[in-house]
Amino acid sequence: MRGRYKPYPEYRDSDTDLIVVIPKHWRTTKFRYLFRMVKGLTITKANLEEEGVPCVNYGEVHSKYGFRVNPEIHPLKCVDKQYLNSSPSALLERGDMVFADTSEDLDGAGNFTQSVGNQTLFAGYHTIIAKPYPTNSSDFLAYAIDSTEFRTQVRLAVKGVKVYSITQAILRNTDLWLPPFAEQSQIADFLDYETAKIDLLIEKQSVLIDLLKEKRQAVISHAVTKGLNPDAPMKDSGLEWLGEVPEHWRLKATKRLFTLVAESAPANNNYELLSIYTAIGVRPRRDLEAKGNKATTTDGYWVVRKGDLIVNKLLAWMGAIGVSEFDGVTSPAYDILRQRIPLVPQFYDYLFRCGICLPEFRRWSRGIMDMRLRLYFEELGRLVMPYPSEAEQSEIVTYLKNKLRRFDTLIVDARRAIDLLKERRAALISAAVTGKIDVRDWKAPESDSTETDE
Repeated sequence: MRGRYKPYPEYRDSDTDLIVVIPKHWRTTKFRYLFRMVKGLTITKANLEEEGVPCVNYGEVHSKYGFRVNPEIHPLKCVDKQYLNSSPSALLERGDMVFADTSEDLDGAGNFTQSVGNQTLFAGYHTIIAKPYPTNSSDFLAYAIDSTEFRTQVRLAVKGVKVYSITQAILRNTDLWLPPFAEQSQIADFLDYETAKIDLLIEKQSVLIDLLKEKRQAVISHAVTKGLNPDAPMKDSGLEWLGEVPEHWRLKATKRLFTLVAESAPANNNYELLSIYTAIGVRPRRDLEAKGNKATTTDGYWVVRKGDLIVNKLLAWMGAIGVSEFDGVTSPAYDILRQRIPLVPQFYDYLFRCGICLPEFRRWSRGIMDMRLRLYFEELGRLVMPYPSEAEQSEIVTYLKNKLRRFDTLIVDARRAIDLLKERRAALISAAVTGKIDVRDWKAPESDSTETDE
């Protein structure tokens, strides 16, 4: 970092544990001397509406808008206007910080967003509001709070196992490092400029990933419904969702392809426990047990044989279907489909998870709302699917494995680039707000002064 930016000429002891030295003219202070703290609205999701006064809740803090929120450009749920009279203390002013008071993982401890819009905005449920006193730059303070050094203090102080609680007391006791006001503004301007460039690169990589995923899905859908021969004569399948298929392909109901099996695992077994995930298919639970609950016993679970298809009835319409490459057991909440005629299970793994099939699965799922929809074999079994010869299924599977390897490599490279950019962003923020680099002489290039946001 110092290769591009010079350090300050003189440093002194910071009197804190996480930073050894700070610039000589900076001071160290506690969070409690810089902010007035209040709680967000005492409401639940049931109080959120489509119209009214915009409200930022802990969910938006954690995953939606990140570092800054602006109701003028970010769509937010609302609360009734009555809260303007009953709870004015939960209203946000420009520059206020909103912390999520709980987190499901330690990395999320200390997540916050800064209010930067001019529209009336509430802080909602599970939030803590930190209102900066006007003696400091709120933008500088936001960057300081976003720094690794500040976040580390919070993470060391929180307590929890599955849920980590962030209290006002924890925040009040954290340390911050302050230059004079004018220097704070200069650092904030510098970081606005530099992080905007990094954020643009991150956005471009994210767009690339989305495009690659779309292309990947299109390749799968075409191969499993149209085949690999572009000159093959086609016929109407008679199914609106499927359209034309190669003339020589047969069509069969899923129940003619697979049978539903329910083989209970014996007591005191040591079979591999398997789970099905929408993004990655079937995996041993031990590989991902940090992300899920551990089963204390697998007695009574369903036995899975290599080549079986596992269907998560609750999330099938989102792609939670996959062929198992393992022998093992899985939850009785899942359906196990075992081939009843010659076929290649991996072909139907691709077919069932492709963009063409999923809307049809959703249509035939039962339930009153999206997160309660279930696709039972009674409906899945009636759905008619293409049935190429076993040899052609195998050929298509081999083609897709080779073709998709390139897409997967490009997606991994793009994600790695995003991770590196995020690391650079975090390092730059930390260096600037803790005084490792001196940006007092920095000026935005004149060529950028005429640019406008698209």
